Amino acid sequence: MNDVSYRVALGGIVSALCLLTMFLAGIIAPLYIVFPMIAGVLMMIIAIEVSRSWALLTYIAVSLLSLLITFDKEAALLFIMFFGHYPILRMYLGKIRLKFLRRTVKFIFFNACIIAYFFVTVYIFGLDQMLDEMGDFGKYGGYILLAAADVIFIMYDYNLTILYKSYYRRFMPKLRKKR
Repeated sequence: MNDVSYRVALGGIVSALCLLTMFLAGIIAPLYIVFPMIAGVLMMIIAIEVSRSWALLTYIAVSLLSLLITFDKEAALLFIMFFGHYPILRMYLGKIRLKFLRRTVKFIFFNACIIAYFFVTVYIFGLDQMLDEMGDFGKYGGYILLAAADVIFIMYDYNLTILYKSYYRRFMPKLRKKR
């Protein structure tokens, strides 16, 4: 859609909803991983409705604001380091024809983002509690947590596929009809 006012309004609404979910991550602490995922799904909607470049600008705005106004900096970093930009990037990765290659690229990208998240969290922001949590698992704690993160990623990617298809089939025709 080329209407600038529509893009600005949708970007503002999506940004507000993303910030609300990121704010809730600080209030409902056990769901600090789930709320960045939900915010990422909202990024997917703006990428579908407007454009990927507009979604990228919205992602940057939400990322900066979430660092400034949210309580849970770990959740904000999860959004910034992976869940915020992955639904946008996923549309480009979906163009890779070979299924095995597409999944391999997704896993490499996810693992690189999660390892970068770990180093930023521990060594830049000084949140050392993550190192203590890994110590509970022994010398293989990092690998166990990375494997658990990979399982979460598989579920997230699968659910993004389902949400993407249902958005196209159910919600988008209804929204287009009302405009």
